[in-house]
Amino acid sequence: MVRWKQADGSLSWFLVTNLNMKSGMSLKIKGKIHNDVNSFTINLGQGKETLNLHFNPRFNESTIVCNTLDGSSWGQEQRENHSCFSPGSEVKLTLTFQDKDFKVTLPDGHSLTFPNRLGHNHLRYLSMDGLQISSFKLE
Repeated sequence: MVRWKQADGSLSWFLVTNLNMKSGMSLKIKGKIHNDVNSFTINLGQGKETLNLHFNPRFNESTIVCNTLDGSSWGQEQRENHSCFSPGSEVKLTLTFQDKDFKVTLPDGHSLTFPNRLGHNHLRYLSMDGLQISSFKLE
């Protein structure tokens, strides 16, 4: 596991290469979006080139983009027009991994579903960028 710490002790960029997330488990994330960004990302998968879920809220578009990366090939983007994020805001997210899909519960209670296109039942890779992570919990 690699962590990049801010002066205040929070995590700014986060990478886990030995995650043990299995179908039926949830990842709970708390943090604060950086003040100087237009988006943030959370990636779950097998490695940096095999992402089962690429979660990318884009503030300037008021859109949440989800996708899959398989090698060098991105899948078709799933876009949802929903705006509950902004630079500098506090966030609490829950990402639930199920056999056939991912359910992401947003800070405002809204949820979205994205298919598990690659079909893996075990995820070992997590990366996050654009957030100061105060806590995360896998359960």
